Amino acid sequence: MASSDDVIDVADIDALLSDDERATRDAVRAFVERRVIPHVGDWFERGEIDDLRGLAKDLGQLGVLGMHLEGYGCAAMSATEYGLACLELEAADSGIRSLVSVQGSLAMYAIWRWGSEEQKNQWLPGMAAGEIVGCFGLTEPDAGSDPASMRTRARRDGDDWVLEGRKMWITNGSVADVAVVWAQTEGGIRGFLVPTDSAGFSAPQIQHKLSLRASVTSELVLDAVRLPADAVLPEVQGLRGPLSCLNEARYGIAWGALGAARSALTAALTYAAERTQFGKPIAAFQLTQQKLVDSVVEYSKGLLLALHLGRRKDAGALTPQQVSLGKLNNVREALEICRTARTILGANGISLEYPVIRHAANLESVLTYEGTVEMHTLVLGQAITGIPAFR
Repeated sequence: MASSDDVIDVADIDALLSDDERATRDAVRAFVERRVIPHVGDWFERGEIDDLRGLAKDLGQLGVLGMHLEGYGCAAMSATEYGLACLELEAADSGIRSLVSVQGSLAMYAIWRWGSEEQKNQWLPGMAAGEIVGCFGLTEPDAGSDPASMRTRARRDGDDWVLEGRKMWITNGSVADVAVVWAQTEGGIRGFLVPTDSAGFSAPQIQHKLSLRASVTSELVLDAVRLPADAVLPEVQGLRGPLSCLNEARYGIAWGALGAARSALTAALTYAAERTQFGKPIAAFQLTQQKLVDSVVEYSKGLLLALHLGRRKDAGALTPQQVSLGKLNNVREALEICRTARTILGANGISLEYPVIRHAANLESVLTYEGTVEMHTLVLGQAITGIPAFR
């Protein structure tokens, strides 16, 4: 029995891709197979990525950092190509896709969409090359799904801004060179570009995680951080700024989660063909085939949905509600695929010799970040009924 993607792609969704899209996918897949997959199990176990800055530069050389943005050293690829890249990155590990998502869809996108020309020229070329690492500070210890309740404050002091507050669960925080920090001001929520060597800024790394261990997660502490007047993102005020960035990242997650699912499903298919019980491979038993078939069906549906969203985004027609649909469905189903794959592998399913439990553990975080199941459900509920039920 084969275990290739051709077997999993029984719907031949690959035929819907262009030659350029396949080339982008194959390039990213080859990169992660060479640079990430041989090491990621060890990174996960130790909770530490060897030479993360070197990896960021390699990702920049590959062209995936801010790859869907135009100008300033960015690759200007399509949204569908970006989605396919996210799928391949997360097939290696959710933490690697998170690094790329936070860099490109959160930090870089915030500057690209809402920054001044001077800010774009100062930061984006280095970020696209992976020479400058960014992070995105929105979530706080007491403000997750309700970002409007954030407590971080920025006040004017002469021509300067002074920031006070804390951000939590910030990917790349401890290694970042610049943090995009959202804070309350007298004029509403504003975004600030905070060089991480600023006096009063610190980013202690969060320890004792059992998920996304091949990823740097930090707290940001802003203790009277003084910034010049031109540190503020000039083109946006209010929640529209950070929410627009989150929408970019959520789109990538709708694709990325399927990479974790594909990796786990492929491992389960291979294992089922090789593991013999009662005189035959367990793939020959009806219950195992049902698990595999159900997983392939959900993976296929998720991939079709992601591709549809990519085509919508490339056409400039993608709505936030559609992104919520993709993020909600695809992460939820990817997690179920990983859990099912774990049962096929039996006790081996909890070993890091196989990728399955690592993907399942990572997806527990992906299920929650960039909008919980509950929040995306309420977004879709409002779209369907016309009634907001957030309060």
